[in-house]
Amino acid sequence: MTGVTIVNLQPDMAEELEQVELACFPMANPEDLLSKADIAAYAEVFPEGYFVAIVNGHPVGMGAGIYLDFDFDRPQHTIAGITGDHQCGNHDPDGDWYYGTDITVLPEYRGRGIGGMLYEKRKALVIRDRKRGIIAGGSLPGYFHHKTSMPVDEYVARVVAGELHDPTLSFQLSHGFEVRGLLENYLEDEADDGWAALIVWENPRD
Repeated sequence: MTGVTIVNLQPDMAEELEQVELACFPMANPEDLLSKADIAAYAEVFPEGYFVAIVNGHPVGMGAGIYLDFDFDRPQHTIAGITGDHQCGNHDPDGDWYYGTDITVLPEYRGRGIGGMLYEKRKALVIRDRKRGIIAGGSLPGYFHHKTSMPVDEYVARVVAGELHDPTLSFQLSHGFEVRGLLENYLEDEADDGWAALIVWENPRD
């Protein structure tokens, strides 16, 4: 998309980015979302891993993450538990994986390729730093329309098979991610009842 610039996080972006976060997750508990204080902490801890999409001088999307190690034998976790204070307190520069804590684009700017640009920046960082890949707990906003008719594991399986479309998970699958399981009570969100998909993208050059 023309007119979009992707930059690293700067401290003075925190207030506007808090509003972007709230606009993108209207059904989530605000206490589980990135606040101004959290974003300011990111700017101190790992701004290289926090990408911001700018249009006309204002942020319209972002992709945040930290480096950490991950135990696939014990995959269950919550966003708060794995990331630590301010969702970045557990950042370990020597960690094997980039853990994606947040990726959002304002609703009015979706469908223009901004999310893909943010993912490409993340992948480039992972390749540059020779990390194993990207891990995230992918939200399932589309499950809201199906949760009375099917369990979440069936919903995710049908999205993976291409039988159903989820605004977030389908997009992530199209960018090379694989579902490696389900995460329970990941983040308090009425849309998906706290469920998330454990998604992984492996660095092809690792």
